[in-house]
Amino acid sequence: QVQLVESGGGLVQSGESLRLSCAASGIFFSLVDMNWYRQAPGKQRELVASITKTYRTNYVDPVKGRFTISRDNTKNTVYLQMSSLKPDDTATYYCNFRAGVRDYWGQGTQVTVSS
Repeated sequence: QVQLVESGGGLVQSGESLRLSCAASGIFFSLVDMNWYRQAPGKQRELVASITKTYRTNYVDPVKGRFTISRDNTKNTVYLQMSSLKPDDTATYYCNFRAGVRDYWGQGTQVTVSS
């Protein structure tokens, strides 16, 4: 059974940092590209960062230079290191991967940044 479990969210002040983790099970983790998405209240879910199975990374413009995605295939875990957090980063963060035409999602972890 495929399972993605996010952790590491919380309430921080503007300018602080957080590291999110997503532990995967039930998949050949080293063979899949992994993504972090976020969804703020009243907004659509958006892709934040991606890391391929070959460790190539990609970021959306608002987080470039502040967020870093990484993976540890020995732990079946993908991370999102978030620095210089802003109130606009407040959202529920989800990890994701796609297998064929199907998307798999975790339950999400809440990140709240106060000004």
